[in-house]
Amino acid sequence: KAVGPKASRLFYSSLVKEDIMIRTAIKKVVLGQGLEEKEMEEVMGRIIDGKVPVSQVGALLTALRMKGESVDEITGAARALQARLHRFRLNNHLLNLDRDDINFEEETILEVSDTGVNGTQIFNVSAATTFVVAGSGRRIARYGNKMSSRFLGTADVLERMGIYLDISSSDVERCLEEVGIGLLFSPMQHGPMRSVARIRTEMGIRTIFNLINPLATPAHAASHMLGVYEADLTEPIARVIRRLGGKEALVIYGAETFDELSLCGPTRVSHLQEGDIQTFDIEPEDYGFQRVAPEALKGGSINENAAIVMTILDGDKGPRRDMVLLNSGAALWAAGETDSLEAGIKRAADIIDAGQAKQKLEDLIAFTNQCAAYDRDASIFQYGSGMEAASL
Repeated sequence: KAVGPKASRLFYSSLVKEDIMIRTAIKKVVLGQGLEEKEMEEVMGRIIDGKVPVSQVGALLTALRMKGESVDEITGAARALQARLHRFRLNNHLLNLDRDDINFEEETILEVSDTGVNGTQIFNVSAATTFVVAGSGRRIARYGNKMSSRFLGTADVLERMGIYLDISSSDVERCLEEVGIGLLFSPMQHGPMRSVARIRTEMGIRTIFNLINPLATPAHAASHMLGVYEADLTEPIARVIRRLGGKEALVIYGAETFDELSLCGPTRVSHLQEGDIQTFDIEPEDYGFQRVAPEALKGGSINENAAIVMTILDGDKGPRRDMVLLNSGAALWAAGETDSLEAGIKRAADIIDAGQAKQKLEDLIAFTNQCAAYDRDASIFQYGSGMEAASL
């Protein structure tokens, strides 16, 4: 479409301005200088919108990783991603629970999310944890990207267990209300992150996206249990969650298991509670568990991992069950279901033994399999919170 000279000048002026902004950001980070939160939010917004050349995206991501991402940078990037996600419409008849100053999300949703492809061969602990926490009556939301075919992720295991994941965001909202579990695992080539999916795969290293993906969720959960890939990241991520409005959080790094509490050695924990952050280490022996070698927690193929989770929910005893009890207990503690990790572990065991976790799995299978297939390729993507047509 033909445009006048004034419009053309404005268009190219905007491009030049964006290019200068990105170049300036890259230079600052290369020199070891941090970006301010608002600056990072603006830069990341343009990256997610696909307005930055991939060469510049790669340069910035690498420079950030080498410098070490700051709390300001992670917070700003997470805000940019959050602003481009469809927000669940959960403020309805379930709005008021015990007090009229809390809303549905803050009181009843716990986010348990992966930080990306786990470099260990541990079975899918978080998949089992999801059903144990849901079995307590606490609603739980999980959001993430389906990995490419060369990776084995949580979504693959959940699908093999009979859960249908390709449902619309409105069906996920209904599932949260009726079943108590909301699962949004979008293929990497869809949603707001599709513009950077290819470069992330090609780079092959962890980047700031591995940190912000678990933080930016459609459910806007107030309680979080997140794993990180370096011990020094637990406290910074807890500080980011506090800035983003999180009320309670456990940010963890476990020996040998990375993004789960570990039976193989100490786990570094940063606990956000009532605005205060406490960082400490826990040992499995402190909670009645025997320390084990990583081989005792080994997973395998999609079929093997799905079978492992099923046997745990059926009450099978052993190190794998202990691993789920430790992590589920921590999740229940983070969610405010119990007042200590010890109490959370006992509650988790009771939930499994009573068949409540297995029942949640069966309920989820039944619900998702009666949902209509959602054609993501035919959908129209719209960004911004609260937009009904947004595709995840």
